[in-house]
Amino acid sequence: MTSSSQAHTGQTPAPSAEAEALHRALFTLDSHIDIPWPDRGDAFEDTDARRVDLPKMQKGGMSAGCFVAYIAQAKVDAEGHAQAQAQCLAMLDVINSMQGSQNGVTARVCSTVVEIEAAYKAGVMAVIPAVENGYAMGDDPAVLAQFRAKGARYVTLTHNGHNALADAAVHRPSLGDKPENHGGLSALGREAVRHMNRLGLLIDVSHASKKTMLQAVAASAVPVVASHSCVRTLCDHPRNLDDEQLDALKASGGVIQITAMPAFLKPRDGEAPRSAGVADFVDHIDYVVRRIGVEHVGISSDFDGGGALADWQNATQGVNLTAELLRRGYDRSEIAAFWGGNFMRLLGQAEAVAEQTGTIG
Repeated sequence: MTSSSQAHTGQTPAPSAEAEALHRALFTLDSHIDIPWPDRGDAFEDTDARRVDLPKMQKGGMSAGCFVAYIAQAKVDAEGHAQAQAQCLAMLDVINSMQGSQNGVTARVCSTVVEIEAAYKAGVMAVIPAVENGYAMGDDPAVLAQFRAKGARYVTLTHNGHNALADAAVHRPSLGDKPENHGGLSALGREAVRHMNRLGLLIDVSHASKKTMLQAVAASAVPVVASHSCVRTLCDHPRNLDDEQLDALKASGGVIQITAMPAFLKPRDGEAPRSAGVADFVDHIDYVVRRIGVEHVGISSDFDGGGALADWQNATQGVNLTAELLRRGYDRSEIAAFWGGNFMRLLGQAEAVAEQTGTIG
């Protein structure tokens, strides 16, 4: 691996034959992909309306993806909780329908490491359900078992706006938020973390406030993941993790999955339109590697949730990322760790803790 970035030329070289071959040979997992809602029934169609569908994943040599039931933050009350829970369960049902064979593509919904590995060995794409925003749980941690029963592997504690579990990195005064409502995790949030540990659900700290994130690291029996975040030292955005948070991830064994959101990757250049490319993305990987090590960083796109780079526009172009990692001097084992190995390790740890309590789904 290298310890320094190459100068950015603004021009993306075509991937080498070596990069193409390596990308096709690796297990490649994108840890955060949104689904359209309401559902359009087009997961098996190659459509311009989606940055990620199953044909694009196949064309792009992608092995697996975490598809999230994203629930926007609304009022923290009984009505809001009921609506969020109903929508989340419906979205998880749609994600669970993304399997079988259509249009020359075969996919399988997988909820354990063994199932994901079996799908990969069989040459079948793995669809991994997840939940974005603990608001969908409402004020009842028992609901988390329903999410796990539908295959979910992580729950993002918050989105933009505080909920009953925790404070978010971005508060919403329009929803009545103070800068902090709980001072990090609420008592309910701590209870939810314990339930998630028992169920094999990873705690996702993307979107969480710094206090929430650090408290979640301390409260969880399993290392946490930031499923789609970037480095605050390189881009000062409240959604990004600073050095203290990265160090906490290292100490606990957690992982930050760098994401393809230009606003999190590069500061705005005056009034120019915001843009970024895979070189900027890999700058963030480089930083995490230098700060806390290869085993603590991975890859996510946030496609269909706002993510897109000039040279990673959709699921067909992941090879450009592999090519840039090779150009930076990373070897096959390191690139494999970024593209899924580190995230899979956390899934396995979550399962091990859940199995100790006899509650793994």
